[in-house]
Amino acid sequence: MTEPPQTAEPTTPEPEAPAPVPDGRAPQTPAAVRRRAVLAGTAVSVLLILAIVFGSRLLRDFDSALLPYAVATVFLAFGVAYRYTVWISAPGARRLFRQGWGSFFSTANFRRAPTALPKMIATYLGFQKFLGARSHARWAAHQLLFWGCVLAALITFPLTWGWFTFTSGTGDGPGYEMRIWGFKVLGFDSLNLVGWLMFHGLDIAAVLVIAGASYFLWRRMKDRGAITGQRFAYDLIPLLALIVISVTGLLLTFSSIFLHGGGYEFLAILHMVSVVFTLIYIPFGKFFHIVQRPAAVGMQLFKYTSRRKDEELQTCRRCHEPIDTPDYVDNLRGTMKDLKLDFDEWAEYCPRCKRVLRGNAYLTHVKKGFQ
Repeated sequence: MTEPPQTAEPTTPEPEAPAPVPDGRAPQTPAAVRRRAVLAGTAVSVLLILAIVFGSRLLRDFDSALLPYAVATVFLAFGVAYRYTVWISAPGARRLFRQGWGSFFSTANFRRAPTALPKMIATYLGFQKFLGARSHARWAAHQLLFWGCVLAALITFPLTWGWFTFTSGTGDGPGYEMRIWGFKVLGFDSLNLVGWLMFHGLDIAAVLVIAGASYFLWRRMKDRGAITGQRFAYDLIPLLALIVISVTGLLLTFSSIFLHGGGYEFLAILHMVSVVFTLIYIPFGKFFHIVQRPAAVGMQLFKYTSRRKDEELQTCRRCHEPIDTPDYVDNLRGTMKDLKLDFDEWAEYCPRCKRVLRGNAYLTHVKKGFQ
């Protein structure tokens, strides 16, 4: 006579551990990402405050009238570090970040292509030649906007932090000295061309920004393609903010030269509010792509250095046109796996065929809905 089968006692099932993502890292909870982002933002803000204190020689060169601007830059530093940390926590961005810095510090890449990095910085980050393929007018406007903002940042930030100072040896000019961290760098006469450029650098930057931003604002009012997909808070507010900053800055110069300071106080407050608002807005709006662009340069460097002279480019599975190097396609496939996308073979199609296949799939889905 056989014994009855033993019945196992009910047990509480063990909670399943989160499955690791394909790059070997455990998935991160949103709360953990936010905590790390807050810590990164706080650390960067503290470092900036220390840099302001020591760079201005313990605040001896710090202009208290510029305190609102300095506080806004601290918030800017926190926001950029916070947003950047959250951004690179995503699998795709993390892979882009690793590949970019890996290519940057690779001695093999430097030996193989020593001029690659300067070339990428000049063409992709500086002159942005890829925009010329879309429209020469858009490229020119983007260059005006880009270099105007760069010039304004190079002047405004050091002055705001007390790193740059302009002092007169006689008390009323015309001879001035430019000092950085207390050390004399340049002496100039305010009445000659060098002096005029020194004191009107922000006006030049404002003219460049107004020209570039006005073109894009006009385009967003007239171009049907731009109108269809634009969002007011994301696309129009940044352009309007740049124009307001530039116009009020020029009006300050106009008031001091032609109106003997008439309305200067009001214009100064309006200019300050617009600048502070824009600085705080940068990490959380369209301006954040300024911070993301260097990472894209790293990816371009990876593509450039991974291409070998004797290596054939991988071709599209549909049209058999060349796509890119096998290393780059493998990297894209790995990114899609990191994102847990089940169609990583999508990386083996060229952009045009991807659009065609996506359109055909959508058309098939619509046809089934009418059957």
